[in-house]
Amino acid sequence: MRPDAFTSTDRGRVRKAPEGYWAFHPTEAPRRLSLSDEVIKLLDEATGAVHRLGGVGRLIPNPHLLIGPHLRLEAVLSSRIEGTKTDVSELLRFEAGQVLPGEAAEDATEVRNYIVAMEHGLARVREGFPISIRLLREMHERLLDGARGQHRRPGELRRSPVWLGGTTLDDAVFVPPPPDEMNHALSDLERFLHETDLPLLVQLAVAHYQFEVIHPFLDGNGRIGRLMIPLMLVLREALPQPLLYLSAFLEQHRSEYYDHLLFTSQKGDLMPWIAFFLRGVRQQSRDSEERTVRLVELQHQLRNELLDEGRPNSVVRLAEQLFAVPLVTASRVEAAIGVTRPTAQAAIDALVERGDLTEITGRSRGRVYEASAIYEAVYGPVSVEESTVNPELPFR
Repeated sequence: MRPDAFTSTDRGRVRKAPEGYWAFHPTEAPRRLSLSDEVIKLLDEATGAVHRLGGVGRLIPNPHLLIGPHLRLEAVLSSRIEGTKTDVSELLRFEAGQVLPGEAAEDATEVRNYIVAMEHGLARVREGFPISIRLLREMHERLLDGARGQHRRPGELRRSPVWLGGTTLDDAVFVPPPPDEMNHALSDLERFLHETDLPLLVQLAVAHYQFEVIHPFLDGNGRIGRLMIPLMLVLREALPQPLLYLSAFLEQHRSEYYDHLLFTSQKGDLMPWIAFFLRGVRQQSRDSEERTVRLVELQHQLRNELLDEGRPNSVVRLAEQLFAVPLVTASRVEAAIGVTRPTAQAAIDALVERGDLTEITGRSRGRVYEASAIYEAVYGPVSVEESTVNPELPFR
């Protein structure tokens, strides 16, 4: 790591460890910030977008059915930032029990673990458990369980140095603090997460930066750092459900994302990073709002059509389940709506006849059915905006 690249000590100092390598030692998270005019404007817009999303979320008749689609999309995109290639369709097939070849199965396992980690964190928060290092460790354990990182101490804080960029500690672009200093920084971050001195979205931007700089695990830091964001929004009651995720924005602007984090450490100025983060919140809040409205409208339309046609309750219930998982098998329907296999298959056949479901394997056994219209409503694109690139970036 090049110490001369870090021209400010506002966010931390570069020091030489006893072992001979240079590492960044972050300062405590700031409790007071003088926000730039740009950040104040973006904060107002992003906060308004989150409030509108929260209002839509509170109107969802059955929110539990609609959380899954948002979380699956987030899991795929957050894991893609880290190098996995799984798409939503592959994840759904994997969850339906289809066997994926080698690397695809490993990627899908990583993505599925992301969902498990988020669900665990959300359940704990709703039990009244605080967002803490202990909770993040619990989530980390589930994130790496049975995945590629399972040998990199799941659920345990690192006891050795790590580096970002380059191939060794000597030629790394960035080296987080050594383990002893890391523990001090984590203690401060935990206190910071419980405080309310800063506006919530600014606090989240700072907390995400601090977590990534500290880099407390040997693997999975980016994913855990991104999972903190929806958990905090639910804990602080900014959103009723975890409907806002930033990975779509961060994956779209991946190089800028990493460069902003590095810029903040090198130059000490938090404002460009906070502005970037708030643009992401604004964009993804609007995306999630549009996606949620689209889902609710389609759900309402399909339910009314089925009721008007006098369809059995099993068909109506299956149609509702499709909004949670738009790819099903007879065995999954049997378990999901609590009916016999013949009744499950009859419900599937009814929706196939209507054109709501299509069999996609071409097999006579082990058939898989997809609700393409629902899939498109859930996972299809919505309008997005471009990020404003800081002219001082990138650094690489």
